[in-house]
Amino acid sequence: MSPFRYVRMVLWSFIGIGGGAPRRELAEMKPLVLIGVAVLLAALFGLTLWGLANLAVSAWAQQP
Repeated sequence: MSPFRYVRMVLWSFIGIGGGAPRRELAEMKPLVLIGVAVLLAALFGLTLWGLANLAVSAWAQQP
């Protein structure tokens, strides 16, 4: 199974869309891989927000 299918399934679950297609694909997926991809994407999202916040604060602190 393609790694992109796992990423697509996790993103569908994060956003809350997908209809009936994801449910049909879910039967073919390995649960541990799906959980791992979900944790990885959540960590990536959190680190992105953290980095953007640090960038904003450092830019704000440098203003006269």
